[in-house]
Amino acid sequence: MVTTPTSTADPRGVAESVTDPELPMVTLADLGVLRDVRTEDDGTVVVEITPTYSGCPAMGVMRADLVHALHRAGFPDVDVRTVLAPAWSTDWISAEGRRKLAAGGIAPPGPAPERTTGPVPLSLGPTRRTASCPLCGSPDTVEQSEFSATACKALRRCRACGEPFEHVKEI
Repeated sequence: MVTTPTSTADPRGVAESVTDPELPMVTLADLGVLRDVRTEDDGTVVVEITPTYSGCPAMGVMRADLVHALHRAGFPDVDVRTVLAPAWSTDWISAEGRRKLAAGGIAPPGPAPERTTGPVPLSLGPTRRTASCPLCGSPDTVEQSEFSATACKALRRCRACGEPFEHVKEI
């Protein structure tokens, strides 16, 4: 059955406006989680998203938020699909997304580690990450905890201004 959307809105524009449930200052598009938006011949809007990591608990909320936004915009049939390959990388966060994270007091990630094909190298030592303070800009920061409010962020403290902040970890 072919359904006709009751909207003149651009489904991609609607999907690109949906914010991340854990980082509401950025959209799913800013994060690079929104992979594709297209309208099938039968009128169904198909949205493809990639989780920031395989166990991301926010995927259900992202999916529901996308469906609700597109329904509100007049698209009756919406299919949100999870795409796992290629795996999401922090390199997919847009420059605007990085700016919004920093403005929200969260240090954006640096470049993602180089990925190679084949076996994943084993590292037995601690992961060494650095991040400049998003509040004062000082590079003199220390990690307080490898995990913060979400598994994809670490908790850091600035030695210059003394303020704690979160840092999106490079993946």
